[in-house]
Amino acid sequence: MKVPAISNLILPGLLIAGAVQADSVDDLLAHFRGQGAGPFDAGSGQALWGRSFPSVEGPSRSCASCHTSDPTRRGRHVVTGKAIEPIAPSAHAKRLTDRRQIEKWLNRNCKWTLGRECTPQEKGDILSFLRDQ
Repeated sequence: MKVPAISNLILPGLLIAGAVQADSVDDLLAHFRGQGAGPFDAGSGQALWGRSFPSVEGPSRSCASCHTSDPTRRGRHVVTGKAIEPIAPSAHAKRLTDRRQIEKWLNRNCKWTLGRECTPQEKGDILSFLRDQ
């Protein structure tokens, strides 16, 4: 029996993972456009990523506070110290592949970081930025 080369097994998996990520992000971007947002801008998402917001619980916060200014690198939660895997899909294949997880973490992290929910425009800009990383 002939055993397929490892590259014949890995490449299709990577292509499928990329398609799933694109579908999840594209679905969410379409959803946010349906809420009146768009066009989305990765540059605005990057600016929001690094912007600091005041916190009543301590020092100001930004997305980069925990995820670093480079989303392709590992981060660390500023309060718990827990390691956070890279959020950029180019550095972590499972990132941005599950729409429910994306929505859950956008809602949770926006409230914690900005002190409020992100607008559909902000969510779309952040996703556009992260998808390009």
